[in-house]
Amino acid sequence: MEIERVQLQAHGDHGGMLIALEQERNVPFEIRRVYYIFATKSDVHRGRHAHRHLHQLAVAVRGSVTFLLDDGTGPVEIVLNDPSQGLMLGRMVWRELYDFSDDCVLMVLADQLYDPADYITDYAAFISEVTGAMYPEDMAACQGR
Repeated sequence: MEIERVQLQAHGDHGGMLIALEQERNVPFEIRRVYYIFATKSDVHRGRHAHRHLHQLAVAVRGSVTFLLDDGTGPVEIVLNDPSQGLMLGRMVWRELYDFSDDCVLMVLADQLYDPADYITDYAAFISEVTGAMYPEDMAACQGR
């Protein structure tokens, strides 16, 4: 699965902490978009989609959130609850976010601008696409070998 926990380097002292996010240093892509999610109720589920091309780095800068991730081989659950850790999410990873703490602020850096065509919002369609079932001509070519 194209996911990875990333330990971010924290700098600080008794006066407070700072973490810098820099493209091509600790963010391995050009940052084209940044957004954050906050004031989400604990019983709300967000996400419920995959991206065909987008790569993201998610950081719970405050509070906690649970990610359910699936690349077509089965789900993995990851809790983000440390602002010094990020979660890299690659392309074709289904994500669902839930169990938001009351104080959760989730910041996401992305390598692309918003593009509705990049989203797969139906899980069955995602499974079909990620397993190659949507490309019967590719499968036919493989069977002829």
